[in-house]
Amino acid sequence: MEGSLINKAYIVSGMPHVLLAPDKSPAWSRLRQAWQALAEDIQQEEADLILYYSTQWLSILGYMFQADPRPEWVHVDQNWHELGSIPYQFQIDTDFASAYAAEVDQLGYKTRLINYRGFPIDTGTIVAQKLLNSDNRLPAAIVSCNMYSEKEETTHVGQAAARALQKSGKKAVAVLVSNLSNRFHIEKINPQEDRVSSRKDDEWNRKILDMLAAGDVEDVAQTVREFARQANGDQHFKGMWWLNGLLGQTNHFEGCIYGYEPVWGTGAALVGLKPTEPVQAKPFESTLGSEEGSQAELVEELTDFERLTMPVTRAKPHHPAPAPAPTPTPGSTIPARDFAPTPGSTVPARDFPPSPGSTILASFPDYEIVSKTSAEPVGTYPHARRYGDLLFLSGIGPRKHGTKDIPGIVFDAQRKVVSYDIRVQTQSVIDNIKKILEEAGSSLDKVIDVQVFLTNMAQDFTGYNEVYNAAFKNIRPTRTTVEVGALPTPIAVEFKVIARP
Repeated sequence: MEGSLINKAYIVSGMPHVLLAPDKSPAWSRLRQAWQALAEDIQQEEADLILYYSTQWLSILGYMFQADPRPEWVHVDQNWHELGSIPYQFQIDTDFASAYAAEVDQLGYKTRLINYRGFPIDTGTIVAQKLLNSDNRLPAAIVSCNMYSEKEETTHVGQAAARALQKSGKKAVAVLVSNLSNRFHIEKINPQEDRVSSRKDDEWNRKILDMLAAGDVEDVAQTVREFARQANGDQHFKGMWWLNGLLGQTNHFEGCIYGYEPVWGTGAALVGLKPTEPVQAKPFESTLGSEEGSQAELVEELTDFERLTMPVTRAKPHHPAPAPAPTPTPGSTIPARDFAPTPGSTVPARDFPPSPGSTILASFPDYEIVSKTSAEPVGTYPHARRYGDLLFLSGIGPRKHGTKDIPGIVFDAQRKVVSYDIRVQTQSVIDNIKKILEEAGSSLDKVIDVQVFLTNMAQDFTGYNEVYNAAFKNIRPTRTTVEVGALPTPIAVEFKVIARP
């Protein structure tokens, strides 16, 4: 676009699996194809450099800028070393690195130009470079992600990049390297069965993708804190603040979703953003203490319910006719905006945020959770149901998955109970609850209410209470314990739980 500092911006995942082992998983293979479509798109762009901001290059004090003209090394990812090594070579635009560092320095943040052999470049930036710009057609610029920076600072650093481009007379392709949700599988999985680690993460990822497909970059930036809380956003998804600052803090974009797949439980997406109005540099203006800035911060701290039910008064830009979204190169099998639900999922993508001027009654998530590792239900009910910001668990006993055996119980030949250990049964119940919660994207420490049913209060309360106290002494949910005449199977204890997702 004439007069624009940025003609294209992209959000990509930096997971090495797609580069080094795409054939091990259908999801990784599809994402690799989407990378190719995105690379072909970049090849058609006339730009002076490719600008990377990766959530994997972390700094603690201020910001670092790669200033070695030709960094070259062999990289092995510290978490996924079994995937193999990645030899790399970059061509760095050192003049722009100096100009960018100078702009950030003027904001009062510490800066450092990195120029010595062997300084490690992070996995995410290397993966993006290898898949998008491996021939170094575009010189690169790389800035670190300060792990402690908040919204205002991170946005200012993005704005500083735009000012450096303007003063340098250069045009860039911007690449944010960041997962959406960033919750890894905690146990080894079969890559063929990879999935987003929780339904909740997947749903929130789709909300963000809906907004990005509509080109609503500023709206996404306003939801970053809530997304980070709900879906464990990659480095709190702060990279979106940087990108929004660089792109001018508007919704003037066409969005294209090249791909969305799970990579070891994370939400890995490839997104293209094309400005519909020229991206220009903004002068540095702090909103700290201003009414507008204070209101923005207040909105971000609202609860999900408050945000969904409050009137939306912020005006969005009006475009007379929506322009067609950019599509991958003809012949590619990756359709634009192709982010179908995870196989087997029944969770639809939801419109978010509300349309301008409207008041929306709470439209909460509502779906069932069926555990693959906890005891099977004995009737037509799920292990749990997510409704809004709560998880309601069905009553669960001590049985183990895949068997009718009950821990801690002894039967006679006629299968009448001879004896049982209430402590063993109570621990098994808690283990089942823990499995259900973790598969729902929650955990035991998020339990807020427990109802307990005992078949013999006088005999069993002391033993059950001892095990319960060991598990919940630091969590302290509310609790009700009652005696019942019998439970559906010959168990002595059952829990019913409410938890936060």
